[in-house]
Amino acid sequence: MTDMPSVTTPALDRYAVFGNPIGHSKSPFIHGQFASLTQQPLSYEAILAPIDGFEASLRAFFQAGGKGANVTVPFKEQAFALCDSLSAEATLAGAVNTLSLLADGTIYGDNTDGLGLVADLIRHLGSLQHKRVLLVGAGGAARGCILPLLKAEVGQLVITNRTQSKAQALVDIFSQVQEGRYCDKLQAMSMPELSGEYDLVINSTSASLAGELPPLPLSIIGNKTACYDMMYGAKPTAFNQWAVQQGAAQVIDGLGMLVGQAAKSFALWRGVEPDTSGVLKLLRDKLQADAQ
Repeated sequence: MTDMPSVTTPALDRYAVFGNPIGHSKSPFIHGQFASLTQQPLSYEAILAPIDGFEASLRAFFQAGGKGANVTVPFKEQAFALCDSLSAEATLAGAVNTLSLLADGTIYGDNTDGLGLVADLIRHLGSLQHKRVLLVGAGGAARGCILPLLKAEVGQLVITNRTQSKAQALVDIFSQVQEGRYCDKLQAMSMPELSGEYDLVINSTSASLAGELPPLPLSIIGNKTACYDMMYGAKPTAFNQWAVQQGAAQVIDGLGMLVGQAAKSFALWRGVEPDTSGVLKLLRDKLQADAQ
């Protein structure tokens, strides 16, 4: 009787998402689906890093063979500081959500949040060229999407925030990009100053999570306005419910942004960008089922 030849299963490339808390993360499911879809040999796990131990956890992961990682709250700024090199998006965002361990042992950081937002907007709305866009909020979520929106060639990007100085600070930063290329498209305005209808209103604040609304004037919404809330849930968010009541033409939540940023991270690591539609439907269906 002859021995059967042994079959060696190739080792899976390891990836992970770091956060605290992290149990709620949908990233392992999303990247698992992407791996199956693209037939990429990888594993992806969620790692709960101690609040004061992110760097040690990350370096231990890479030393154990990890290839790349996603980073979520509250570690995006710490991840930024640990990188040896950065993308333009990460540099201007001041935060990193995607890390890659390069062949020379250095860490490369990127921020795919804004790329995921723009991809989802284009999926729903088509081209963003020449659109008059209002960005509500001036925190990290807003900052991460400004450069991708400008690169998508929006016609005007107005940033508004309860504290106008924070919105103005973002305008000052991004007006310097590429020798002032975008300065004529950027403007900071206080919420009471806002007037006229916008083609697109993006809510980057987390107010919807508490069922609250930014104090926006009703005049910004017209019958051709699309409204996008970066938050999402089984039911329409408070912001999107408000937008519908004001007659918005279309409302979109942030689930597609979540999947879109994951697809951009996956493409950065694996060189292939997965189709997001199937994963998005699975997540949407699960949200609905869990709410029943």
